Amino acid sequence: MWREILAKFKRYPAQEKVVRLVLERGFQVNERGRVVSGGIDIPHAQIAKELDVDRRVVDTTATAIVEDEELWKIFKNVRSMTFLADVAPVVGLGVIEITPVDASQTGLLGEVASAVAGYGLSIRQAVSDDPFFVEQPKLTIITEAKIPGELVRLLMDINGVRRVTVY
Repeated sequence: MWREILAKFKRYPAQEKVVRLVLERGFQVNERGRVVSGGIDIPHAQIAKELDVDRRVVDTTATAIVEDEELWKIFKNVRSMTFLADVAPVVGLGVIEITPVDASQTGLLGEVASAVAGYGLSIRQAVSDDPFFVEQPKLTIITEAKIPGELVRLLMDINGVRRVTVY
């Protein structure tokens, strides 16, 4: 699906950069052609500055999204979420970061979740990077408590796991 979205902008590399940023950040485009997060407008000049493009590129991209029915259905419904990975250690939660051998392998999340549950830990959050947007995608699991060393060894034995990092 992401390839089809980006294909609509392939002749306009600066607009493609805008589309990528909007998707990666979980921003929406509202009916007025404004980039927003919920009800908060994200200044197009700020987006342009971050991407090193002209503000008019952001304006044009947002307008193109509103005018394309297929794109509009997607971009008006994108949502961001709270990602607990950075704050988890501060509040006493555990963080497991799994680097897969192949991000397209099926069943990895299920096996990791089963292993974590086997140690009696509740999963508070599981976030998998989209391999289309991230060159080295990871699966991040936030648990209710710190991660025991024995669990790390068990996770390393799961087929398809390249690396396990615990915070």
